[in-house]
Amino acid sequence: MAWSESKAWRQGSDNKPFYQALLDDAASAPARNAKRRKVIAPSDMPWEMSRQGLLKHLLNEAMNTRMETVDAYMQIIPPGSRSGKHRHLAEECVYVVEGRGYDLHQDCDVEITDTYHWTPQDEVKRYEWEAGDVVYVPPNTIHQHFNANPERPVRLISIINRIFKASGLNDLEQLEDAPEYDSAVVLSTEVVERYLRGHATVTR
Repeated sequence: MAWSESKAWRQGSDNKPFYQALLDDAASAPARNAKRRKVIAPSDMPWEMSRQGLLKHLLNEAMNTRMETVDAYMQIIPPGSRSGKHRHLAEECVYVVEGRGYDLHQDCDVEITDTYHWTPQDEVKRYEWEAGDVVYVPPNTIHQHFNANPERPVRLISIINRIFKASGLNDLEQLEDAPEYDSAVVLSTEVVERYLRGHATVTR
């Protein structure tokens, strides 16, 4: 053989139908997708008391919907409160449904060699927003949402591309928890109503 590696590449006797599996998956996709929901009722959107705050998941990879690439959740920030603070590699789009407030954004210097490093810049930028606005969060930006109204809640819709995760780039880090976070709290309509009224402490 002309190539010096010929003895190496001819080794091995394991056989796997990986390409056929791709063909089978593509052929079965229409029937499989027909069983996945295109319309999700509010009662089928799970609540979560997360470290980022009070969330109602609209679209999520675990919800068996037709959406392949996007996750979305509604975030409720009680009067005068704030979200958690986090950073992720994927860019994010936030639509302000209700209320007014501001974001704090801190850009990071990123270095990707054999390892991945990020360093926060000194400057923290403030962006004011109100109902109807769209807030863009750039990749790898430390950010936090603040409700500027001491009497009314804020509702935000967060949309993020899950392709980053599928590509092995799920670089998500929580830097500060939302004030309401309590892993023992189970959210329901009634419990959320108490938070909406500005009750920081919820009796379970």
